Amino acid sequence: MITKYFTQVCIKFNPFGPEARCARSVLSQIPPSMKGACKIDLELLSKDSKKEPFVQVTFKDSTVMNGNPAELTLADFTNMLDKHSKKLLFKEEVDK
Repeated sequence: MITKYFTQVCIKFNPFGPEARCARSVLSQIPPSMKGACKIDLELLSKDSKKEPFVQVTFKDSTVMNGNPAELTLADFTNMLDKHSKKLLFKEEVDK
């Protein structure tokens, strides 16, 4: 996953729910070097919570992408986020 262009990551999930594996995997893809440049909001939901689990990523160009980790796999999130990151990478290369 290309995380260079992330400015904020917000993840909400139930650690014992079906979405936990995907949400934790997305969180683990963010390298420690990015944790200073990228704000990470993590909220653990209880099983009685009415809130929906989600993963939301804000990019440097203010684009916001989100998805439900209970419905999407890690590969789905990676493809979705990398598609936009590659657009930003291409734009950065053209602007040089």
